[in-house]
This record gives sequence, structure tokens and C-alpha cells, in this order.
Amino acid sequence: MSTIKKIQLGQNGPLVSKLGLGCMRMSSIWGGSAPDEKESIATINEALDHGINFLNTGDFYGAGHNEMLIGKAIKGRRDDAFISVKFGAIFHNGQWLGMDLRPIAIKNFINYSLTRLGIETIDLYQPSRMDGSVPVEDIVGTVADLITEGKVRHLGVSEINADQLRKANSIYPVSALEIGYSLADRQIEQELLPTAKELGINVIAFANTAEGLLSGDLKAPLAENDYRNHFSRFQGNNLVRNLEKVEVLKQLAKNKGCSPTQLAIAWVKAQGDDIMPLVSMSRRSRLPENIAAMNIEFTPQEMKILNTTFATGAIQGGTYLQR
Repeated sequence: MSTIKKIQLGQNGPLVSKLGLGCMRMSSIWGGSAPDEKESIATINEALDHGINFLNTGDFYGAGHNEMLIGKAIKGRRDDAFISVKFGAIFHNGQWLGMDLRPIAIKNFINYSLTRLGIETIDLYQPSRMDGSVPVEDIVGTVADLITEGKVRHLGVSEINADQLRKANSIYPVSALEIGYSLADRQIEQELLPTAKELGINVIAFANTAEGLLSGDLKAPLAENDYRNHFSRFQGNNLVRNLEKVEVLKQLAKNKGCSPTQLAIAWVKAQGDDIMPLVSMSRRSRLPENIAAMNIEFTPQEMKILNTTFATGAIQGGTYLQR
């Protein structure tokens, strides 16, 4: 049962689903409690049944738990899944300590990931970000070596700037760029997105609802224990002003008979055939809504309203969390 359109990854890459499944929330991150594992595995399998084959994870999600969970879910149906793995982030007791992108570390990371996933080759392998401590040539060159060895199929990158993307692609063809992109976060439209399009690199867009800001469910102020209080867009008058703009999204969603979340995903989808909304889910109940969002179309007037209301810089404060 395939209900999701396929797009080609990179200039000569494989076909992957236009909608990606972000698996981060299926594991305990930053010290939070883990969702129900059986439900998470069932969610992955049902997503695969619907043709959502792009599964996104990181070797640091849940200290490896996320990869092991995906490994359980795809057992017996490896060919149905396209697995994207980020590497390089170092955590301890839920606290981010920094990055390790040394070639010797990357060669260590890949083998642990393959073992946890229970597979022989990772489809898309990407540094979770560049921190300047290791030359881009060494990072990309190491992944290129892993591709030659047969442990990786395609090179991806995440959270980098246009110059870094161009340099990485000159060393080895980059198939995909993973980056935050939404109505509330449009900074990549200035340089990074045009560069990716020029080079024929697909964009894997996470944080489509900007950590829930565009969901239509938030009210100011947030609860004291809400992690989003750490980000300036969710603080004080910033949140109040930002939610005023979200009212426009809510009204448009009401007129179209859908949810604000669906509209936020549909807007990302509409930005081009080379852009994939990456949506985090851990429950099967989320699948129908998110799949339906991929069929929403906008009139020119509706798109004008959204692009005017949520012009670059219209949302005050930042930022997003990496998927």
C-alpha cells in the first residue's frame, strides 16, 4: 500500500518518499522518558506499509537506542527502508558535550551503527553539523572511504552553511542536506537553499512546525517545565507576538478543513520537488494526518497570505532543535 509520492535523492540517487519519518522522539533524548517501544516499532512498520521509506535517526539518539529500535522494526524488510544516520554529536547523561568528527572517530561510529541497526550498509550517512575543529576535507573524505568500502551508500550533510555545502560537494557528491525549515524559519532561503538547488542536492527539512509553534496548540506563557522556554521565540512578548501570526495560520487551516500542523507540513512540501518534510512521529495515530498533509494544495492567494505573514524574520527569536 503506497500512498506517498517518491522523489529522487540527489542528481543520480535512489527514489525515496517525499515524506520522511523522523525517529528521534521514539527514544529518550535529553533525559526525558522514552515512548512505548512496541508502539514506535508499529509506527515504523505502518509508515513503511504506506510507502514512507525514509527513516531518519542519529547514532546519539537515546545513546544508540534509536538505532536498535529501528533495527528491530526493519528486521525482515530491510529493502523497504532507506536509513539516514547522523553522527558526530557527543552526549553524556543527556547533556550535549560537543562534536567529534575526527576520521578515526567516524570509522568507530559507523561500525557501532551498523551493529545496532543490524544491517551491512547505511543508505545516507551525515555529520550532524560542522564545528570547524576538523577540516571538511577530512570529514567528507572519510565518509567517501566508507562508501568505497560498502558501509555507506550516499553522503549527506546537516546544519551547514552554503560555503561548507559547496566545499563538501566538491570533494564528494552530496545527496542530501538536512536542515531546519518552516514558515517560522526561512533563513536558508537566502543562500543555503539556492546553493542546494544549484548543486542538485535535496533538502531534508525538519522542524516543520518550529517545535510546535505552528501547531496552533500553544498558549502564552508556556508551563515552567516546558523545554521550549530555553528558546527566545517562546519567551515573553516574543511568544505573544508570534502566536498572533499563528492565528492567521489557524484561520486558513479552518477554512481549508485541516489542522495548522498539516498546513505547516504542506507549505514545506510545496516549496519544491527536491524538498522533503521530515516529520517526527512515535505513534501510529499521527500517520493519517501527516500523510493527508502531503495532498494539500494552496491557491496563489493562500500562498501569498502565508508568505507575507511569515516572511523571513517575521517570527521573533529562535531557534529549533536538531532532529
